[in-house]
Amino acid sequence: MILDQNGNISIITQEKVTIVELVKKIQALYPKFKNNNIIVSLTTLNKIGLSDIVEFLELSNTHRASKQSFVIVSDKVNLEEVPDEIVVVPTIQEAYDIIEMEDMERDLGF
Repeated sequence: MILDQNGNISIITQEKVTIVELVKKIQALYPKFKNNNIIVSLTTLNKIGLSDIVEFLELSNTHRASKQSFVIVSDKVNLEEVPDEIVVVPTIQEAYDIIEMEDMERDLGF
């Protein structure tokens, strides 16, 4: 797991661990970046299934409930199958765009 910081955005990049191990690591380190927006980049993985994305659901719901963005980046998952409760986009730029849009919505009280 590689952890980068860009302002108020924590970017977590998956390396060699499994999705389940990655979720456990993120949960263990969560206090370190709970006040930041989070991008989880899974672009290094060759194949990702819906079950892999659902592993992040609890973490995403917790983080979004605290008025922060949680975005997963992967171009290898069928976006039509992803539950509405979790945000998945195909590129890092789109993740930044989503966070910017959600920040504006929060500023406007939505």
